[in-house]
Amino acid sequence: MRENRVEAIIENMEKVVVGKRETIEFAMITLLAEGHLLLEDVPGMGKTLLAKTMAQTLGCKFGRIQFTPDTLPGDITGVSVYEMNQGTFRYVPGGIMNQIVLADEINRATPKTQASLLEAMAEKQVTVDGRTYPLPAPFMVIATQNPIESLGTYHLPEAQLDRFFMKISMGYPGKEEEKNIIKKFLYGEKEKPVESQVTEADILKMQKEVKEVWVHPQLVDFILEMAEKTRNHEELILGASPRAVLAVVRGAQASAYLEGRKYVIPDDITKVIYPIWNHRLLLTTEAKMKRLTAQKILLDIRCKTAMPLVAPEMLEEEKMAAWL
Repeated sequence: MRENRVEAIIENMEKVVVGKRETIEFAMITLLAEGHLLLEDVPGMGKTLLAKTMAQTLGCKFGRIQFTPDTLPGDITGVSVYEMNQGTFRYVPGGIMNQIVLADEINRATPKTQASLLEAMAEKQVTVDGRTYPLPAPFMVIATQNPIESLGTYHLPEAQLDRFFMKISMGYPGKEEEKNIIKKFLYGEKEKPVESQVTEADILKMQKEVKEVWVHPQLVDFILEMAEKTRNHEELILGASPRAVLAVVRGAQASAYLEGRKYVIPDDITKVIYPIWNHRLLLTTEAKMKRLTAQKILLDIRCKTAMPLVAPEMLEEEKMAAWL
């Protein structure tokens, strides 16, 4: 039943976001893990389209915030307005008061404006003039940034990057995929909104079910060993944080759920560990001069770390015992 719901969401999004199933799956894993997604790619790749299509498919309220150097924190969190007739202050919600929020070109805003997202992303609430306002559930931020443009941009600090569950790139489509995109464009199919496949209650239920997916202790030890190696790696200034470790565990659970399993297998971990840790690792100057990347270092660590040989049958037996 749950596999059918997830598959219906992905297939519905594929009607508009053509040839990007892996990207859609990563977006779904992020949603199911109750995380936030950072899309880093050149303009025109469909980043905004992905966010809008996802909101429509999920039946969620969508909001877009266009980040610019003059965007203020109040534009995001909202402001208190004084009502002269009543002699009281009234809260006017900002763009963050939506379920799926597109933070478009997030690195164009000043650090102060970027920081206004931290409370919302970490605690699902905003504080304005000393009063706290809860955000609607489900809640997810999908941010975009251009990796090749530096004029008028502000580098996202590590604390901000760490709030994002995943960082991925959509990449160029293949020739046949791009031909399909042109066909949809010519016949006006690209602009057609997709129908909602689930309700808010369904999403919250799926997020709860993800937390019940069984993770074998040996797989947890494998994740911890990988994290320890990043913290002691000579090419890295900053390794995987405890939050990054928890993110991989939850991401592996969401990946298993996406496949219709109630237990995690090693492939789930290898699928999510790179997009979850890639933006959290900080390289030394020497490593950058050698043209190393976080992904290359993670791949090297993965090759030098023995994956536990846990048979699916054993996982199934232990999983069933845990669920009884």
